[in-house]
Amino acid sequence: MLGVETALGNASIDLFLKELIKIRASQMNGCTFCIDMHVKTARKAGEREMRLHHVAVWRESNLFSDRERIALEITEALTKMTPQGLSDDLYNRARSVFSDKELAEVMFSIAQINAWNRLGVAFHTPIGPMDKVMGPDTVEL
Repeated sequence: MLGVETALGNASIDLFLKELIKIRASQMNGCTFCIDMHVKTARKAGEREMRLHHVAVWRESNLFSDRERIALEITEALTKMTPQGLSDDLYNRARSVFSDKELAEVMFSIAQINAWNRLGVAFHTPIGPMDKVMGPDTVEL
């Protein structure tokens, strides 16, 4: 998993999009450790606080671009997977805003955070242990 994480760290999709994906999946999966870590990472990188508050209600918010909205929709579809998988409609809309490489990166990012979430929830990982690594003192909380 760390190898996949390293590869995704070099992905062409921007950091803010990756963090939005990670936050939304973590919200859906109830992984407090990952929500805490990725909100802090996004804030440290300069993400606006109001956008972070709106991730859970992104469909009703006007703070997200078309690319971000489609990535969040794919995140929800792949996190709460139905037997039909990703709909053709959503896939085609995603192909209209992402290159093949970017779409693969979005999907692998979703798969990766879902795996981390399952481990975080299974092991009841407490929030905060990454603070020393991430330097939360540089993030205005």
